[in-house]
Amino acid sequence: MHICISTISEEQDSKVRHDIELIEKVQRRFTKRLRGLRNLSYCDRLIKLGLCTLELRRLHLDLLYCSKIVFGLVKCKFR
Repeated sequence: MHICISTISEEQDSKVRHDIELIEKVQRRFTKRLRGLRNLSYCDRLIKLGLCTLELRRLHLDLLYCSKIVFGLVKCKFR
């Protein structure tokens, strides 16, 4: 069985992490402005709204994509 694994450099990884942090910061500010959620922690706001962190959503989508590869639902090109 062959699995597609992409590797990224440390520089690319730090760029991705920085972008995620910026987007997460926007989500934190936005959820804090919603009526009735201002005094709650970020985690409590997400729970109340039925949301999860961007990192968790990304992990979920990565796992979903991996399962599609394993079950042959996605074609994977090897270099």
